[in-house]
Amino acid sequence: MIQLNLQERLQEAVISLMPDADVSKILVRPCPEPNFGDYQANALIGLAKRNKLDPREFAKQVIGKIDVDKFCEIVEVAGPGFLNFRLKTEFISDTLLSACKGDHLFLSASEKPRTIVIDYSSPNVAKPMHVGHIRSTILGYTLAKAFRLLGHKVITDNHIGDWGTQFGKLLFGWKEHLDKNALSIDALAEMERLYKLVNAACDNDSKVLERVRYELVKLQDGDKENLLIWKEMIDLSRHQFDEIYSRLRVDFDETLGESFYNDRLKGVVDELSESGIAEESEGAKIVHFDSKALRKHPAMVQKSDGAANYTTTDLATMEYRENSWQPSEVIYVTDGRQQLHFQQLFELYTRWQPEHEMKLNHVWFGAILGEDGKPFKTRSGEIIRLNHLLNEAEQRAFEVVTEKSPGIEEDERREIARVVGIGALKYADLSGNRQSDYVFSWDKMLSLVGNTAPYLLYAYTRICSIFRKLDSDTILIPKSFDLSDLEELALAKHLLRFGLVLEQVIEECRPNFLCNYLFELAGYYASFYESCPVLQAEGDVRTQRLALCDLTGKVLKTGLETLGLETTERM
Repeated sequence: MIQLNLQERLQEAVISLMPDADVSKILVRPCPEPNFGDYQANALIGLAKRNKLDPREFAKQVIGKIDVDKFCEIVEVAGPGFLNFRLKTEFISDTLLSACKGDHLFLSASEKPRTIVIDYSSPNVAKPMHVGHIRSTILGYTLAKAFRLLGHKVITDNHIGDWGTQFGKLLFGWKEHLDKNALSIDALAEMERLYKLVNAACDNDSKVLERVRYELVKLQDGDKENLLIWKEMIDLSRHQFDEIYSRLRVDFDETLGESFYNDRLKGVVDELSESGIAEESEGAKIVHFDSKALRKHPAMVQKSDGAANYTTTDLATMEYRENSWQPSEVIYVTDGRQQLHFQQLFELYTRWQPEHEMKLNHVWFGAILGEDGKPFKTRSGEIIRLNHLLNEAEQRAFEVVTEKSPGIEEDERREIARVVGIGALKYADLSGNRQSDYVFSWDKMLSLVGNTAPYLLYAYTRICSIFRKLDSDTILIPKSFDLSDLEELALAKHLLRFGLVLEQVIEECRPNFLCNYLFELAGYYASFYESCPVLQAEGDVRTQRLALCDLTGKVLKTGLETLGLETTERM
């Protein structure tokens, strides 16, 4: 909030001196060195040099025009032309007071709310969700929460893989090799078995391959029997998907699978062909690109047998989203291996629909590695199923909770372990740079020390424990905040940056910014707690410190919930 206010006033001051200046890159950011101030701006240096002005002199002129007396002490020029802003204690106190009254929680809803579509998770029907699905699922969900917290309209869409050539194999396997008992026990495991069985048979037996193609054509032509089996596969799959989403506390506004767009695929290909975007190549329909990055990577929109593919379906999906929801931005959350596909898709859609105004954003992430540096799998080399991973997370967390708090009843320990275990999985994924591979480590993610979910959850429980010791549930609002103690002031200033961090999260689609902020907040609170007695204090000091504890708890809880983590009041 304050950062954006300072930024706007700084830009206005620059324009008053240089009316034609492009001020979009004149930004105010937290000062990297607190000794110099709370916020800093360095873009004046480049602007001055481009206009053949002395940067320090130009900075002094800007200071003469900027109106920040309400917020800041005297603005200082440092180095070659940096501007350093130091907040007034009175202003910090007033901001804390308005937060105590419920006017805000150091953030404000956007004055220009946007409509954002976020496409995430997207598992394939008839296949169990595995560990690779967790990154897309929790990253997409967190981004949706962050955008909504800042007042934007978000439509989340789980674009499940419920159509394609694999269903020919599944239908043949279902009819010839189905184990109904196994299906009733674990439907996805049985369907996965059928797929692997038939897929191997296709490599060795041409008759099996012919039958697979026959079953697929029947499905595509609307055969009643095959459609009924296909729908049963989808229902069984979605039931198991929903169980996992429930455990992860993840939901979606829409679940429009690939099949939803079947009726539009031929029209997409026809339009691309008629406009000259797609051309025939050996019976297939191909799109060539002019850009240097894609020149050697043409995209196929129709196979030689006349079937559409993922690119065609994705184009139809984009068209539907644009026409139905009118989003300003569409975000696709997938692993980094799909970068080329989305580069092709975005360029192709813009050629096909040149008047669209959507920002198309591929938010990609790296792989999950084992501690040996190889892809994270079971000892036998199998991909780890997501439900098994969640089970292990809860069990390991239960062991940690039991060791730390053996006196708590077992049912409560189980519930705490569920919150901690699932939270630890999510946080370990979100806390790093999403574009980097990360090494999966149970010991690290469940540690009570360091930038982990248990550490932050424990920090929250410490705050809750303070208020359990009070005689009253009512938290008094202080008349003001003195903030004479350095640890009080540092904690207060960090609270004020909550909204700025959230803006950075949605701007770059990087939840690790929020993770880092919350970790630092917990550190500032720990220093405050050690140096500034709360319950032992008296009078106004006690009231102020309790209020600081309450605000810290609210920011921690809101931040953790934005990351998809539940909180617990005891650990």
